[in-house]
Amino acid sequence: MQQIVFLDRGNVPVTLRKPGFAHRWRDYPDTQPEQLVERLSGASIAITDRVALPGWALERLPKLRLIAVAATGVDGVDLEACRGRGITVCNVRDWALSVPEHVFALILALRRNLMGYHAAVQDGAWQRSQSYLLQLDPLPQSLAGSTLGIIGQGALGLAVAKLAEGFGMRVIFAERKGALVVRSGRVPFSEVLAQSDVLAILCPLTEESRGMVGAAELAALRKSALLINCGRGGIVDEAALASALKRGKLAGAGLDVLEQEPPPEGNPLLALKLPNLIVTPHVAWLSDQSLRHLGDQLIDNLEAFHTGTPRNIVA
Repeated sequence: MQQIVFLDRGNVPVTLRKPGFAHRWRDYPDTQPEQLVERLSGASIAITDRVALPGWALERLPKLRLIAVAATGVDGVDLEACRGRGITVCNVRDWALSVPEHVFALILALRRNLMGYHAAVQDGAWQRSQSYLLQLDPLPQSLAGSTLGIIGQGALGLAVAKLAEGFGMRVIFAERKGALVVRSGRVPFSEVLAQSDVLAILCPLTEESRGMVGAAELAALRKSALLINCGRGGIVDEAALASALKRGKLAGAGLDVLEQEPPPEGNPLLALKLPNLIVTPHVAWLSDQSLRHLGDQLIDNLEAFHTGTPRNIVA
């Protein structure tokens, strides 16, 4: 009988169907590092959304055979330790239907200066206007004819590209930074920076992508460009981005992720009070339909592992 423990069930607010095999199930709203070993003692399957599973904990869990990540990113799991101990790691994929929508919500809000206009109406500026309209700087910009550069050509990147084409945008996908060979359908990383009116980051956080967009990359963007990050926070240098926005070197930024979540006091971006910066609290993935897809796929992964045909394997 499989012993299943969900370490942070509170992060996945969706009804889950029962796996179709004999099991015992325990879940916790959240789990702290010092609680890991005790809670997973005797477990053969661990489910985690954001709770990290480091090597020191895995060494003390001899019965663990599967780590099912209830998300796409697996940067919190020590994959090398899992390989060494014969622990299978799987994730959920292509489930977050709302992320591309959120990307465009940020793009449209920034290009149309919705934050500025909303604040002006709230402050009574339109009511005091001598004209039927209230025009603010910068002038709202259309998306048609502009270039969207995308870092990340997975399911999310492709879905965002499809929406962009509907708006009449030109889409270019970035090759890996520093790559010597440019694959078909991609554009050199430096050229994407130079050509993009909007740069969207939709790749996972890896050792290669950590800190990938720093001061030099931000300086290479057009002054009129927007930066959108719905990938992972550690990809962008937050201090460099805050500096670029304060100095007017970038038209705006929309972020759904930060390097540390929840963010600590003193985060350089959250200290800014600018109408051209929108930060949402890692909710791009959150919608009723996305959650249903996630829940179904998570249980599918457990059942596939139990029958000896594991799927969505990352280690």
